[in-house]
Amino acid sequence: MMSTKHTFHIPVMGTGFTLDTPLKVSPYGMDSVVSIVDDVLIENLRKFYCEKFELPYQAITDKIEDFRAKRITSYLNLLQELAEKKFKQIKDSTLETSMEFKNYFNMLPDSSSLKQKFTELTHQNKTWKEIKNWADQHLTMGSIDVNIMTKLDKINYKEGEKLPNEYNDAHAALRGFAQSNLQSSVVLSAGMNPRLYSYMENFDDFFPDKKGAIKKRIVIKVSDYRSALIQGKFLAKKGLWVSEYRIESGLNCGGHAFATEGFLMGPILQEFKDNRQELIDTVHSVLLPALADRNKIQPDSPLALKITAQGGVGTEKEHQFLLEHYDIDSVGWGSPFLLVPEATTVDDATLKKLAKATEDDLYLSNISPLGVPFNNLKGNSKDQEKDIKIVSGRPGSPCPKEFLALNNEYADKTMCTASRQYQRNKIKELDQEALAPDEYKSRFQKIVEKSCLCMGLGEATMQLNGADSERPAKGVSVCPGPNMAYFSKTMSLKEITDHIYGRINLISEKNRPHMFLKELKLYSDHLKTKIDETKGELNKRQEKYLLSFTENMKEGIDYYQQLFSKMKDSFVSSKSSIMNDLQSHMMYLEYLENQIKNLTAVRQDIG
Repeated sequence: MMSTKHTFHIPVMGTGFTLDTPLKVSPYGMDSVVSIVDDVLIENLRKFYCEKFELPYQAITDKIEDFRAKRITSYLNLLQELAEKKFKQIKDSTLETSMEFKNYFNMLPDSSSLKQKFTELTHQNKTWKEIKNWADQHLTMGSIDVNIMTKLDKINYKEGEKLPNEYNDAHAALRGFAQSNLQSSVVLSAGMNPRLYSYMENFDDFFPDKKGAIKKRIVIKVSDYRSALIQGKFLAKKGLWVSEYRIESGLNCGGHAFATEGFLMGPILQEFKDNRQELIDTVHSVLLPALADRNKIQPDSPLALKITAQGGVGTEKEHQFLLEHYDIDSVGWGSPFLLVPEATTVDDATLKKLAKATEDDLYLSNISPLGVPFNNLKGNSKDQEKDIKIVSGRPGSPCPKEFLALNNEYADKTMCTASRQYQRNKIKELDQEALAPDEYKSRFQKIVEKSCLCMGLGEATMQLNGADSERPAKGVSVCPGPNMAYFSKTMSLKEITDHIYGRINLISEKNRPHMFLKELKLYSDHLKTKIDETKGELNKRQEKYLLSFTENMKEGIDYYQQLFSKMKDSFVSSKSSIMNDLQSHMMYLEYLENQIKNLTAVRQDIG
């Protein structure tokens, strides 16, 4: 596969870990994604960087009209300005200061046509001026992309009055991006938000020009082809083109885990590969009349479409396999970059815990106030802080930011389920139920296990970049995927790119399973948990769900057995162990299927 620059991207990680990543990696041509959820953290970081680079700073306080959008716009513009300045410094290097200039090329994949041309020019003994003139025309920065979790669209109020929808959290974040100077992408994750999607057509930057160029591109994170088609057509009816579908493993990734009904990544990638042209043609046929209806420019030819993937990739072989076998345009590498201080912002204590983490230390938790499983690290300082509060009789957290205050059980204003007020209310209700001790303990634990992610996921950034030095350090939440278990030391940016492209190997665990098999095990464990949750009492809806889940997984294993049996080049050395593991997974799945059928039989006997 011939490329001009990098074949990986750095996905969003938490609210803070990648918040300034573009400043560090974009000048080297690497794409990365920042979260624009936390405008308070964003404003703190803008102040920090303005002071660091001696730029004028005027605070955007919460008293200013539309402060959330304005904070985001100002920060994104600053990121672009600083990244462009760094990029220019690299291109303007003299022969004596050329280390970073050479690093730009050294870190590219060996297949890069740009790298090959640079090598050719140096071997031809071209002058430094000639090389720099060529580089000035061909070097490009990495994209500074943003992420919006579409579900985080809390309604906001001013002096007790509900504000219009455009001041909802996600709407304001979108507006902040749309009004910025960036020419990049917004990654929409966590499902479809029709109201937010419709709001996008208010901004001209999301529409194509005659040549098909779009200043602000739309990327949708999806877990299956059907979802991509539905969302792509919905936006196309508004005259909006989805430039990229980013396929993410439901369980073999970091952050929140949006599990599918047993659909595995390999078959999903295959469906996108088989139907790529159909996706383009179908959505394009909806787009053109919608553009005409709105008197917008209709491009001369179908617009560009990328298919990218992320979730659990950890070796050069897996990386190349995704690119070549499934025609993927870019592969997301998330969790390993948490161990790269040159790319992400992680405090020293958390770095050490991540480097030492084993498979047993990385688990799917219920700590998220969103009620969605959340990838967690045992012993993280935020959970330790939370446990101290529980023991001291004051569970829950203050809720200064309220980004996850989405529960509407109490009064008109929504609350966060990790907040002190919400947990106090729930515990009072629990105390009135006269439950048996074991039942009380179980229900109590479910209430207090929720963690304040708004503060926890941004704390490392506050500690390292922008917090008042007199402010006491607070607990850090972190959201690594299972893949973190196989990387055991901090890495430089050069080292991680060398690992991605197969020039060195940084995997510490010899028995690391193939990414598809790791996901398969995670789904098997997830299915077992779902069966256990029935507590031996299975209703018809649960039966249908569990049997469908099992069947989808069996079809996935069948697909993998055919895929790996036909392989002649990739994974040859591990082929026999992969085939054995697949057979073991199939046997375990049949065991679980029998469990479900036995529970069904018990219900029918009782009925």
